[in-house]
Amino acid sequence: MNYRLESDSVGEKQVPAEAYYGVQSLRAAENFHSTGKMIPAVQICSLAEIKKACAMTNKAAGTLDAEIADKIVEACDELLAGNFHKEFITDQIQGGAGTSTNMNANEVIANIALEKMGKEKGDYKFCHPNDHVNMAQSTNDVYPTSLKLSIYKEGMELVEVLDNLYNALMAKSEEFRNVLKLGRTQLMDAVPVTLGQEFHAYASAVARDKKRITNALKEMLVVNMSATAIGTGINSSEYFFNNIVPTLSEVCGLPLTQCEDMIDGTQNIDAFSVVSSSLKTCAISLSKMSNDIRLMNGGPKAGLAEITIPAKQNGSSIMPGKINPVIPEVMNQCCFAVMGNDFTVTMACEAGQLELNAFEPVVFNRIFDSIKLLKNGIRTLIVNCIDGIVANEERCKDLLYHSTGFVTALCPVIGYKASADIAKKFLKDGTPIVEGALAMGVTQEQLDEVLNAEKLCRQFDKH
Repeated sequence: MNYRLESDSVGEKQVPAEAYYGVQSLRAAENFHSTGKMIPAVQICSLAEIKKACAMTNKAAGTLDAEIADKIVEACDELLAGNFHKEFITDQIQGGAGTSTNMNANEVIANIALEKMGKEKGDYKFCHPNDHVNMAQSTNDVYPTSLKLSIYKEGMELVEVLDNLYNALMAKSEEFRNVLKLGRTQLMDAVPVTLGQEFHAYASAVARDKKRITNALKEMLVVNMSATAIGTGINSSEYFFNNIVPTLSEVCGLPLTQCEDMIDGTQNIDAFSVVSSSLKTCAISLSKMSNDIRLMNGGPKAGLAEITIPAKQNGSSIMPGKINPVIPEVMNQCCFAVMGNDFTVTMACEAGQLELNAFEPVVFNRIFDSIKLLKNGIRTLIVNCIDGIVANEERCKDLLYHSTGFVTALCPVIGYKASADIAKKFLKDGTPIVEGALAMGVTQEQLDEVLNAEKLCRQFDKH
């Protein structure tokens, strides 16, 4: 293999001649093997948007040569088109507060620009990773801004997936609106409810999660570009300070605003905790819903069996004919992982010292992982479970009619004591609730009125 010789503050090092990354990226690749996951495409594109906006702003400020700026912009457009992404070789979790990732971007962009100038890769006197590509910037404003742009983009995709889940649940709530069943509290028989009402409740929780995440993601639109090292803006021009965020907004198409307090915006990363917390809360709701689906599907003969979810694969290597609720189960596990990720984010956000938090890499890695887990988990939950759920109406009715929970609905008709007597007789000798009620003088018309699904759905219909 042919090499070129590059140098940095540590010393000289051979870099593969054909590589677009440079010495600092190579050192990082040798030092960090934390996850085996390289910088994701969404962050590469966010970095390209930032570097493009910076080159445009520095050109307009008169601090960057126009030809160099134009070639940097062209190089960034290559990255935005999906090219050269394999040249990003740094692990997502790294020491140095993201410096390795920022320099990976600087080196790749510089070498692409050099080729466009007709120069050799590594001939940095014509386009330097630090002096030109990183002009008026620091890792400490570029890296967190790239994280925020990436999380916002990915997060809004999750919001769309949640909207799809909401629609799927609402469709089921309408389909099951007249399916009467027994409601349960603390896993014990309670009072009548409709299956449609239960699915509407799941949809309502998803709607809240969607709103909560959308609001949290807005915090990602506040960036500290031009803060440079610690928020004082050292090495950036006044023009750059005033124009970089509007220019970046134009480049990436997002309504970005600049931090009011740049020192605060550089040393504190609580905004990431807000996003992570909203993802965790969503995971809690989804996991609870998945628990309910597994319980209501349980059986098929010895469990509740109030619904049947689609059979997706064999459930056992030893028990013939067994089918497990694998889709809700995988949703549960995705949610557990998200909850654990939030704890990691919490600890990392707390662990900053003085003017910088060095632990943003793991924050991004965990939030990015959480978004991916939720998106993929929800997608399979909709297609392979929710859409195909079937209500077992006769089973629901049978469980309702043979439960003391049915008696509560009779209280307004015959009073609490008489209703309790019916329940006691049922528990003593198995006399069916309906038969006991008729014996107490309740008419069939009254029974029909008590168990009228439309009446039970009055509150449900308000929505």
